[in-house]
Amino acid sequence: MTTGLKFEAAPGWEKLPAGYVHKDVDGVAVDSKDNVYLMTRQDARVIVYDREGHFLRSWGEDIFTPRTHGIAIGPDDMVYAVDDGDHTMRKFTPEGKQVMMIGTPGKASDTGYDGKSHRSVQRGGPPFNRPTDAAVAPDGELYVCDGYGNARVHRFRADGTLIQSWGEPGTGPGQFRLPHGIGISPDNRVFVTDRENDRIHIYTRDGRLLDIWTHVQRPTDISFDREGRVYVSELWWRVGQESFTNGPIRYDLPGGVRVLDLSGNVLLHWCSADREAAGNFVAPHTLCVDSRGDLYVGEVTWTFGVSRGGVREDAHTFQKFVRKSA
Repeated sequence: MTTGLKFEAAPGWEKLPAGYVHKDVDGVAVDSKDNVYLMTRQDARVIVYDREGHFLRSWGEDIFTPRTHGIAIGPDDMVYAVDDGDHTMRKFTPEGKQVMMIGTPGKASDTGYDGKSHRSVQRGGPPFNRPTDAAVAPDGELYVCDGYGNARVHRFRADGTLIQSWGEPGTGPGQFRLPHGIGISPDNRVFVTDRENDRIHIYTRDGRLLDIWTHVQRPTDISFDREGRVYVSELWWRVGQESFTNGPIRYDLPGGVRVLDLSGNVLLHWCSADREAAGNFVAPHTLCVDSRGDLYVGEVTWTFGVSRGGVREDAHTFQKFVRKSA
């Protein structure tokens, strides 16, 4: 489905330095200068590029666990990094100096989680138990979805003071099965991707449920462009897996990207079973849009592709798409 919106893959954009690898890119964000920040997993670090894909710097190699999970950049270009491996969200300068941390490294909140399956989460708990993503409001408030070992969204003041939390495990309104990505729309609503329930929850800034979109597939992240479009990355469903809301998966459902307007109407959707081809997707996990409307998509190719078979080890984990005139 198309409505005059078109993107073209830009192979070779990323000039990855010699000796660097990223088997998974689990977070991507852009700053006010359209510099691009990648958060990588296994060889865990933040890699920073300019708009043309030239390497600027990297940092965090001595800080992050191999299970980094999400990244956000605030209006002042400060960087917020979520690490589900040590139950923290950390705030950094663009050069990588840590200036704040929420959570205690290595200490998880009590939710009944067994440490293995998000299905085992019995109740919502305080921050954090394997958090997944963060978003920064224009006034500096912070929102963190706490997903793998919890089922909540936490709202903080800019100084890290907890204001409120909401959410419980389940499939009903206001309940989550792996709240995975979070974003704040241009019209000041909080969007949360409820990954294993195949839906997106939409809230007011103070946690009042406004709407639930169910016409998405295993959504992992959410971003907005300056014109108000909503971009959603969607993960691969394999035959034999099971959605909490849609039941057993009977057909291979490739991962992809879906673009909607702020009312939820689908403007563009692309995916393909030819996952490894340039411009297609293996396991989309994160995405963002820069000031010119270009799109960046990171994938957890190793975790959901290579390690589970059927995908080459050198398959793409990060792609840029240039927005083209209709």
